[in-house]
Amino acid sequence: MQAEHLEIIDFLRRHQPFATLSEETLGRIATEVEVSYFKAGTQILEFGQLTDSLYVIRSGAVEIYRRNGDLYNRLSEGGFFGEFALLRHKRTRFPAVALEDCLIYLIPEAVFNQLFEENELFADFVEVEDRTRLRQTVARKEDANELMTSEINVLVTREAIMLDTRATAHEAAKRMSEEGVSSLLILHHTDAPGHPDDADSPSHPVMAGLITDRDLRNRLLAKGLSYDTPVTDIMTTDLIHVEHSQLVFEAMLAMLRYNVHHLPVLKHQQPIGVIALSDIIRYESQNSLFVVSSIFRAQTLDELKGLVSEVRACFTRMVREDANSRMIGSAMAVIGRSFKQRLLELGEEKLGPPPVPYCFLALGSMARQEQLIVSDQDNAMILDNSFDPDKHDAYFLKLAEFVSDGLAACGYTYCKGDIMATNRTWRKPLKVWEQYFTDWIDKPTPKSLLNSSIFFDLDGVWGKTEWADRLNRLITRKTRHNSVFLACMARNALLRTPPLGFFKDFVMEPSGQHTQSIDMKRRGTAPLADLIRVHALAVGSKSRNSFERLKDIINADILPHGRGQDLRDALEFISTVRIRHQALDLEAGNDPDNRIEPENLSDFERKNLKDAFQILSNAQKFLKYRYQPGRVN
Repeated sequence: MQAEHLEIIDFLRRHQPFATLSEETLGRIATEVEVSYFKAGTQILEFGQLTDSLYVIRSGAVEIYRRNGDLYNRLSEGGFFGEFALLRHKRTRFPAVALEDCLIYLIPEAVFNQLFEENELFADFVEVEDRTRLRQTVARKEDANELMTSEINVLVTREAIMLDTRATAHEAAKRMSEEGVSSLLILHHTDAPGHPDDADSPSHPVMAGLITDRDLRNRLLAKGLSYDTPVTDIMTTDLIHVEHSQLVFEAMLAMLRYNVHHLPVLKHQQPIGVIALSDIIRYESQNSLFVVSSIFRAQTLDELKGLVSEVRACFTRMVREDANSRMIGSAMAVIGRSFKQRLLELGEEKLGPPPVPYCFLALGSMARQEQLIVSDQDNAMILDNSFDPDKHDAYFLKLAEFVSDGLAACGYTYCKGDIMATNRTWRKPLKVWEQYFTDWIDKPTPKSLLNSSIFFDLDGVWGKTEWADRLNRLITRKTRHNSVFLACMARNALLRTPPLGFFKDFVMEPSGQHTQSIDMKRRGTAPLADLIRVHALAVGSKSRNSFERLKDIINADILPHGRGQDLRDALEFISTVRIRHQALDLEAGNDPDNRIEPENLSDFERKNLKDAFQILSNAQKFLKYRYQPGRVN
């Protein structure tokens, strides 16, 4: 068998729906496949076009559109399209355009039809209705949210390909070509005990870096360096990595947050493989990875503004595919964080380098990774202690205004409480921030904490992010077992109550234009996040996400038996109703908000929503009992 056929077989066996086929069948497919190249921007399939092949993406990315021009999906390596045309009289229903330069395998119609007729699993995978097609891009298991249940090791399909730090770039390229991989782990080896001179027994490899196709192009070829250049000169160091037992969802978030395309996978501190962006995309059908990538490619504010529709489409796709609230909140928070990071990059390009180091902070729902499509901007700046207002503040005010105005243009409204870096109060040196938190914690009053409680959910998104970590450590150290502070925080957490009356009927808004509605954020998710925060601070939790905080709270055993799980269920259900309502607004062409009308809910939703609000009410009663907020003024 020819080498190119072996390469096709190896590729197909790593991707659904071909992974279920026998070696003999794969070999037959490989001999029939044609390979086509499409330049970025090329129309691959037009609406109504006759189709005689199944298109399988070998490399690159493709956008799939509806007939009205709306973006339907994005596919990457291993994705396939054209099956609907083959199943429905050969006419293309979903036009396809090359988003990047693409190599595509074309599997002839006759081969496709034979596979469809003879292989039940193959047929089940491709024969689905249009509305549920995206859901099938993940591995088919009973749980629709496999991102939240599958461990990363399911993505590790082969051992990590490695080279020693003494290797050259030429040796690395040759090894990558031989193994058919796009990355290599570079290891520094220490000799095994008892075999100091045995170079063939490196029992303690230490991960030194990673080299990719892109590194060879950008750091070697583009700079005209010698092929004998050491790999250590062109590899990426300070690697972001994941543990084999972490969830696929966590790997996705790591790629989103750090904008990386490869993640080494460790087991017992040793590398066992590398997963690529394409591996995640096959599980992550909502394409938030593509949105983040587009944000960082944007060169102007206008280009960033142009991505608002893609963010909304990403949100509605996730809702349509039954992603849970944690997945959606985390993905949307990373998207919002990416907007901030890119705006800060553009701001520094416009204004010049900052006169002193700084850290830009995300606060509230973004810091908790619980952001939704309706969100204002809560942010602040930590400045270096050498900051001189007379010399430096004009720069940071302009930078803060650039970012704040940019966020507003991208759909993140200005904070009504003016908790933004444009407010000089929230643009201060590190020592001032440390004093802020010391005063809030050591000398608390409900009034002083009323508007500052949002700062107890903070995350560094740009610059000296270690300063944010330093503040979080200060918070954890000083708040645990601080009864007066916790009592003040608990008092404020009780100000917003669930909308239930004496007979457990819904209580509508008492005044204003929304008298027949319920604000699901103000009366639901916000008070839940508030009371969970109090418990988390009490047990010294270092987590910021409410679901992660609940894990720490449950482990600390401070709640009555079963109440932690009840809170988790209540938070999930209330968040889901809020999220679904926003998605319905978007699909109807309306501006989304946080309000629902109970009369528009199904009987199932009304009953379960009442149960969730009752759990919140009971949790607030326990909060009042545990922290005695009535003893503070």
